[in-house]
Amino acid sequence: QGVRHFQESVFPEHRESFERLANGQSPHTLFITCSDSRIDPALLTQSVPGELFVVRNAGNIVPPYGAGDGGGEGATIEYAVAALGVTNIVVCGHSHCGAMKGLLHPEAVTEMPQVASWLRQAETTRRLVQAFGRGEDSPAGALSTATHEEEDLLAYAVERNVLAQMGNLRTHPAVAAALALDKVHLYGWVYHLENGHVDAYDPATDRFVSLTAAEMDAPPRQV
Repeated sequence: QGVRHFQESVFPEHRESFERLANGQSPHTLFITCSDSRIDPALLTQSVPGELFVVRNAGNIVPPYGAGDGGGEGATIEYAVAALGVTNIVVCGHSHCGAMKGLLHPEAVTEMPQVASWLRQAETTRRLVQAFGRGEDSPAGALSTATHEEEDLLAYAVERNVLAQMGNLRTHPAVAAALALDKVHLYGWVYHLENGHVDAYDPATDRFVSLTAAEMDAPPRQV
């Protein structure tokens, strides 16, 4: 029904734009986010076809360069930067992320070996959350809710994972070269499902702050 509506109503209204896009694409932004069905990058950013080049996977994970990228993330990133010449890269995590929950509770994904294997790509995030959540009396490697509630640990995991994946992005030669030449800008976002708010990472304060509030004062800072 949706396809029929698109073909009969939406496509004819935008026929000229679609015909132009058939001749090529020039997206301005590589948008890396989670596969979660509750996120729609185009809806969130109010973008139209041709503006966003999108990478989606569980946990918005970017494997480091050469780390056995069987999912195609590396090839997609390289193509976006080297061939399409995107000028922005956004890594967007989100609240209530199931992948991050699995990272915090590996016992929950023991019956899903491929999921467990994939989440090992976010080992840096796991270690950061471990350090954040470990109480004084906790055994080594244990997450403690004595000092931090589960919700706090998950929120921290979502934010630190965005930063960890941005770090992995810098290991990709095409991205590293484009950053060095100031041809691409890198941003970290967290989208909050429950209220529609988007927070952006501010490297000056090492905090995620409201993207729209920051926009009122100055353009968001790249990282």
